This record gives sequence, structure tokens and C-alpha cells, in this order.
Amino acid sequence: MKHLTDHKRKLRLLFWESTIRCNLSCAHCRRVETDQAVDTDLTTTQARQLIDQLADVGRVQDFMPILVFSGGEPLCRSDIFELIEDAAAKGIKPALATNGTLIDEEIAGKIKDAGVERVSVSLDGATGEIHNKLRKLEGSFEAALNGIDCLCNAGVPFQINMTITRYNAHQLDDIFVLAEQLGAVAVHLFMLVPVGCGEEFSEEDMLSADEYEELMKRIAGKERTGRLEIKVTCGPHYERVVREEKKGQATADMPVHPHSIGHPTAGGHPGPKHGSMSKGCLAGSGVIFVSHNGEVFPCGYLPVHCGNILQTPLLEIWKGSPELASMRDTEQLKGKCGVCGYRAVCGGCRARAFAATGDYMEAEPMCRYMPPNKKKKSE
Repeated sequence: MKHLTDHKRKLRLLFWESTIRCNLSCAHCRRVETDQAVDTDLTTTQARQLIDQLADVGRVQDFMPILVFSGGEPLCRSDIFELIEDAAAKGIKPALATNGTLIDEEIAGKIKDAGVERVSVSLDGATGEIHNKLRKLEGSFEAALNGIDCLCNAGVPFQINMTITRYNAHQLDDIFVLAEQLGAVAVHLFMLVPVGCGEEFSEEDMLSADEYEELMKRIAGKERTGRLEIKVTCGPHYERVVREEKKGQATADMPVHPHSIGHPTAGGHPGPKHGSMSKGCLAGSGVIFVSHNGEVFPCGYLPVHCGNILQTPLLEIWKGSPELASMRDTEQLKGKCGVCGYRAVCGGCRARAFAATGDYMEAEPMCRYMPPNKKKKSE
């Protein structure tokens, strides 16, 4: 495969759908396959190949990536701790993204001993009424809180992940209060992308572009308090909102330094505060997703096939995929994203653009900002 992309591009985070199996059936899940597809999960040997390939990527850059063991529900995989230990032994930073319902004192101890650096636990509401409705299982909220308590007892750092919809947006303030009470180190907010089970949401269930804008302003206010690390994922125009509110500190035309880009993690390390430059969408540019059967995508919400690690080494895919090359080139963006002065620090959600138009380079449909530019500047 010919290397088409910038060789200086660095992989910061790999999300691995370690298994398609899950004990829940959440309304907004990105999964499109059922537990019956578990036979196509990577075997232990194949999973070790993925870890080796990720380590190879890390060796050609100046740091090892973070590997998020996601799913499905990763704790449904019998060899999960063996694989986490293997990743940690190779210098990769392992993180775990879980619904928390399967964590007891024994499992929390295994998570600690395996070397997990942070666990993300999904809470889609600050009360059982809201969370259980979205997770489609009564008692899942209480089980997740018990899992969090076990993580605390084991001394494992954890963050709260919340996918925001019209059903739970009113509990935004409450989730921050709950996160502080529970001892979380961070809250990561995911703006719903209508893929997988999320396609079942009607337009009335989704927040409008105006509502997203106001929500992001509220989130920016929370971030300024500095009490919790806050990250917005799948809402790249948050970077514009922050910059508009702090024009004296950062402008759209400032370059993005490669070492200052924050991690849109489901279980990684804290990214920088907005005093330093960060970037909205890192899909395919700093982040990549590997499915349960080894397929590679720019992110878990964008079904644009870039290869399979069982046929092509990850490093070759990362450096040579033409799909990733086009996604990384903000000059190729279309519509209002293509003429936006914030395109280098935002980029728009490529997954939402794809879901809305079938073209991942089209304009972000859930951004209300209208660039003053009428034409794209000629080079």
C-alpha cells in the first residue's frame, strides 16, 4: 500500500471493540451486530497481533498510544485481563470502557492488577429513571454505581461518560454533581451520532443545532470551574464555542501544535485545558477504531472501511489509507465546513455528516455557525 498521508501524523488513541457481546441493549449504542456475531471476535492470538501492531506504531513515534478496551462490554470477554496485561507490558497505556454493571470487588481488583490506567463508566443520567430507560434494563444504574464504588475501593481512577440526548440533557448539571460526589476524575460528554441503535431515535429525540450550541456554552462554563476534567466528544464545534468565548487567548487561525491535542477518550489521560490548543474531531487523524473482527475505521461512529489488521498491518493502514488521507485534509471539506475559519480546530463531525448525506466530507449538520466567508480562499 502506497503511503499517502503525512508521516508525522501520530496515533494517540486506539479504540478496540474487544467483543461484540454485551449484557445490555442500550438505545443509543453504535453496535449494529448482535451477540450472535461473537464467533467473529478476534481470537486471543489475533488480539495479541493487534497489540503488537499498535506497539509497532508507537515505536515509530515518540510515545505509545492509549488502547481503550471497549465493546460491546469488554468484561464479557474471558481473556480481557490477559490482553490488558500484554498491552501494558509493551508500554501501551491500557484503558477500559465499560457500563460498570459487571464490576464487583473481585473484578475491580483484577482491573487494578492488570494495569488499567483509567476506567470509563457510562452513566446516561443522574437518576435510575433516566439511565435505566436509555440502557433498557431496570437496575442497571444501581449496578453501575456499585461498580464505581468497587473501583474506588480498589484505587482505580475512573471517569463518567454520558451520551446526551433530549431524554437526559436536562440532567447535565446533576451529572457533574454526581461525578464529584462519586470521586470521578473526569466527565466526558458524547453528542449522539445517529448510527447503529442510535438510528432508532427520531428527530424529536435529537437536540437541534441551536440546542447543541446552548448546551456547549453551558459545558464551557462548567469547564472553567476547573473542578473536573471535561471533554466533549463528537461535538467538535465545542472548540469554536470555547474560542469565541476566549478570543483573547486563542483564534481560529492559530496553528494546532501536534503535542497539544487533547485525547477524546473513553478512558484515557486528561487532555489540556483550553489555554492550550486542542482539536475537535480527531477521527482518523489522532484516533482510530478497530472493530471486534479486526476492521479498521476512522472512529466507531463512521462506517468508512480503511482495512483489516488481519490482512494489513496497522502501521501501513495508518500511514497509507486514502480514506484517512482525505479526512485529514481540511482543505477537502465541503459546504460551510470547507469555508469555515475554524475548520483546522473543529473539522466538524465526519460521522454525522456521513449519516446525514452519505459523504463524510460534507458539512457538519448539527452546527448552527455560519462562516462569514462566502468563498473558500484560493491558494
